[in-house]
Amino acid sequence: MLSESLTKTKLTDPLILNLLQNIREHRSTLEDLKSIKIDPKLTNIISNEIGRELYIENEFHKAKGFRRLHIEVAEFSKNLKILHCVFFPDPKFDIPIFGMDLVKINDIVSAAIVDLSPASRNQALKYEKLLSVVDKSSFTSLREIPKWGEIFSNNVFFASLKSKSEKNDFCRVVDQYLTILIKLSKKAKPEINKEIIQERIDFQKNYCVQQMKNEKTSMVLLKYFDEIWVNNYIKTVLFDF
Repeated sequence: MLSESLTKTKLTDPLILNLLQNIREHRSTLEDLKSIKIDPKLTNIISNEIGRELYIENEFHKAKGFRRLHIEVAEFSKNLKILHCVFFPDPKFDIPIFGMDLVKINDIVSAAIVDLSPASRNQALKYEKLLSVVDKSSFTSLREIPKWGEIFSNNVFFASLKSKSEKNDFCRVVDQYLTILIKLSKKAKPEINKEIIQERIDFQKNYCVQQMKNEKTSMVLLKYFDEIWVNNYIKTVLFDF
């Protein structure tokens, strides 16, 4: 069920709702799924100031194999809608980082990205082939990965979505990437080698450092919040390592 705040703000975008439902369904299959308590001021952020309306809702969970499962839904000034999701693995487990972002301005999806990003040096070898066979041939407006995007796998998908069929296909790709992630997580066993665990920690730290180079995130938030708040939000809510 949608939380009360999302219902009040009339989140009715069918694409975001579809993706949100799919992500939550996959999340629900994880073992030992538990919610993580955070500062309530960062869970639901709402402003009804005319011309500067916004809401941000964050969900935080953890599960076996995952230290942090984060979903963010946001809407700014009634026209910019964002769905952001990162599943950070527990470094004791050999699981990639699931990341997905969708940016929609009015009815135009300017950015849709999904990936299983490697969380250790040779990890991608275990799942690259699985990702490569996911059909992505129907998309007409693939986008260039930014310079800081070295953190992504060779099968990162990044595009603008131009039609209803492309939006449906993106939902399918996300579903297939999540299915692969869940299968990998079910097979993963806890590691005891401290060097391997440290390597995975370092990869997650670098993932967060590189993501923070995406200036578009701070540019949006700085229109509504001061710089201190924005820096804290990015470092503690979005990319916390």
